Amino acid sequence: MMTRHSQGRRITWPADQLIVSKTDLKGHITYANRTFMAVSDYAEPQLLSRPHNLIRHPDMPRGVFKLLWQTLQQGKEFFGFVKNSTANGDYYWVYANITPSYDLDGRKDGYFSVRRYAPEAAVGTISALYRQLKIQEQGLERQEATEASYRGLCDYLEQRQQSYHDWVTRLYRDTMEVAHVG
Repeated sequence: MMTRHSQGRRITWPADQLIVSKTDLKGHITYANRTFMAVSDYAEPQLLSRPHNLIRHPDMPRGVFKLLWQTLQQGKEFFGFVKNSTANGDYYWVYANITPSYDLDGRKDGYFSVRRYAPEAAVGTISALYRQLKIQEQGLERQEATEASYRGLCDYLEQRQQSYHDWVTRLYRDTMEVAHVG
């Protein structure tokens, strides 16, 4: 059972339910599962053929999306924490796995995304970083803002001597282990 809060609050749902969607190459939604619709508070007709960034939350740093698209353009899968908006202004955090999808002839035809519930401890860590990246974007034009938060993200990871993939994968794994122990 999902837990709904008042406007602008975090939405939760059972950790064993996955949010699944597929987009075309331009990022327009071609498939959304029932969990996606329930959590995001959108009906299927409101999602299909719409840009996936319909659910992008303004707290998300542009630099994270730059990294996401760089990773996908290299034909690799992306793992990361994302804060999304619902139709009514609430939000929810996910641990996303996004991967290119291919047609039967081997041509890339879009992207497939499976999102898991983001553990509370991971959200605390990642939201602190994302707040700092958003501060670096303040007052800048779109492209400059993207570059500023991307550089901030790269600096953060360089200090830890980790890739984003390794850092978020470990953060997810470690916080899931704590959640299952507690």
